[in-house]
Amino acid sequence: MDAILVVNAGSSSLKFQIFSVFQGTLTRQVRGQLDGIGQRPRLRASDAKGSPLIEMTFQREEVPDLPAAIDRTRNWLRSLEGFSLLAIGHRVVHGGPDYAAPTVIDHALLDKLATYAELAPLHQPNNLLPIRLAMDINPDVPQIACFDTAFHRNHPQLADCYALPLAFHAEGIRRYGFHGLSYEFVAGRLRELMPERAAGRVIIAHLGSGASMCALLNGRSMESTMGFTALDGLPMGTRPGQLDPGVVLHLIMQKGMSAEAVSKLLYHEAGLKGLSGISNDMRDLLASKDPRAAFAIDHFVYRCALNIGLLAAAVGGLDALVFTAGIGENAPELRERIVRRMAWLGAELDPEANQAGSLLISTPASQVGLYVVPTDEELMIAGHTLRLITATP
Repeated sequence: MDAILVVNAGSSSLKFQIFSVFQGTLTRQVRGQLDGIGQRPRLRASDAKGSPLIEMTFQREEVPDLPAAIDRTRNWLRSLEGFSLLAIGHRVVHGGPDYAAPTVIDHALLDKLATYAELAPLHQPNNLLPIRLAMDINPDVPQIACFDTAFHRNHPQLADCYALPLAFHAEGIRRYGFHGLSYEFVAGRLRELMPERAAGRVIIAHLGSGASMCALLNGRSMESTMGFTALDGLPMGTRPGQLDPGVVLHLIMQKGMSAEAVSKLLYHEAGLKGLSGISNDMRDLLASKDPRAAFAIDHFVYRCALNIGLLAAAVGGLDALVFTAGIGENAPELRERIVRRMAWLGAELDPEANQAGSLLISTPASQVGLYVVPTDEELMIAGHTLRLITATP
């Protein structure tokens, strides 16, 4: 059967899915990942019904890095029968100022995207590596880049510029926003499930190890908590979120830290991990009795509530708040605590619906609709890929 492979490569994991294509319809056939790269590598995959296809662990030295993970995964994928690969769709975090839509990848585009690596050092180099390898191994298979920044590219200049000389904006120093594939999927689901709400003032909270929020008006992104890089906005697993630029100047000029050391601090040692000194994983913090864990959670909730107020101001009020991603979908305690701080907006949570993770978790009396909508970035990528390769020239 004709199929599209979707690849989402990170520093410690390689996620992949296979979608069959029949009469323009996508059906998920395989879902898997190789995670724990360089630590405790494990390759797992399941079929369309969730039945395991493979569960394999490796020694650290067998899969020490992403290239080794790609090779292991590719060898296993080649063992699958019955799939005729039409194209490969990739999540690429940063599209810079020039790319606002999914794009067929060639060497020139790949080289251009590599120049944005310093703007997304945790993601961009890893996003591009499997593309380069696939181009070398099977150059006849089209590859499509789907950008996390693209969904936010309709922002007016007023929203996406910094208070710097405008020449910097022209050079591309501006607020881009990220998690766009997730927001695009959830916005589409809202149009299907509750079109009246989707046409109004909506905030989507993509809360996971990487966390951000986006304000939408009639389904279009108007403002986001992330900016030039994925460091801005909410505190995350290992990233600090909003930070006075003067802190960076102080670290370099007064404490003598190098740019590389500051980068390591901001990308790998801050956020929930830095505040708690325990873990970057919200599940670990929620299970801990250490007061530092409680403080990190309190900080996360507080900053989420502050940013909801900021985004509500950007769109002139709030009709609905949607939780999505790992924390947003699976941590009812966090949802409850965030909504509690939204009482001034008239938000009222239904405790039973919240605990069950229902679609609608607000009470009938709530002035703000509260929802939990699972995201599916891979399906979004597959859809973009299919549309691009089947478009009439």
